[in-house]
Formats: sequence, structure tokens, C-alpha cells
Amino acid sequence: MATVFFSYSHADEALRDQLEKHLIMLKRQGLIETWHDRRIPAGDDFEHAIDQNLESADIILLLVSPDFLSSAYCYDVELRRAMERHASKEARVIPVILRHCDWRESVFGKLNATPRDGKPIKSFPDLDEAFLQVTQALKGVLKATPGPS
Repeated sequence: MATVFFSYSHADEALRDQLEKHLIMLKRQGLIETWHDRRIPAGDDFEHAIDQNLESADIILLLVSPDFLSSAYCYDVELRRAMERHASKEARVIPVILRHCDWRESVFGKLNATPRDGKPIKSFPDLDEAFLQVTQALKGVLKATPGPS
């Protein structure tokens, strides 16, 4: 089972929730488990919990928006470490473009994004179609990635 880490701005929490609903069949099939910072229990060390889950994630979804790009924590902390893990092939980073922004100029701008062609989810007339494209892209990654030996 692959662990999926959501790196996102809290301004995009509603979109993250919708995406997680669309990933339910992958969860029910035992292919993934997901984690985001809203799962941190009261009283736990916030940064430690994020670091620990970011380090153990197999797949890191960057939920990209202007708020994500402007968040110092998302961009300078989570994204920096995610890209290091991606470069060393310890994890797979997948940009999920939520809203229009200048993401192609970012450090992850050369990665193939989802939905197809990096079209922002919010620009789809039917958001379910966009989330389905993300789910299918993730399913393709899971099929192409060998499991633990």
C-alpha cells in the first residue's frame, strides 16, 4: 500500500477534501492510504508530525494554487524536501493543479502535472471530470511503480 501525502494550502482545504473523496476506490482496494496535516491530534508537535509523514510518503501530491505558491511553509519547507526525495527516487512528486497560477516557473515546473496538460481543476465545467483525471493519473503511477519486494 502506498502512502499519499497532501502538500497544500489551507485555503484549498475544500478542494483537498473533494480530491480525497475521489480517491476512495483506491483506498478501498488497499492501494493507498492518505495523510494531511488535519490528521494531527491536538497537543502533537505540528512540524514533527508533518516531517515524519513527509519522510515516509511514497507519493507526494502538490495541490498547486496561488495560495500554495505564496505559502512559505508549503514552498520553502514541504516542497523543498519533496523535491529532494523525488530527485533521489525515494518518493514520487505529482503536481495537481487546482487553480490558475504561474506554476510552470516553479522548481516543480518540469514535472508532468495532472489534470492533463496542467489544466487547473477549477477551470473544468465539471469538477468531477477533473478529479477523475487526477485519480486515473495516480492509478497509472501505482500500476507503473513496483511494490515492495
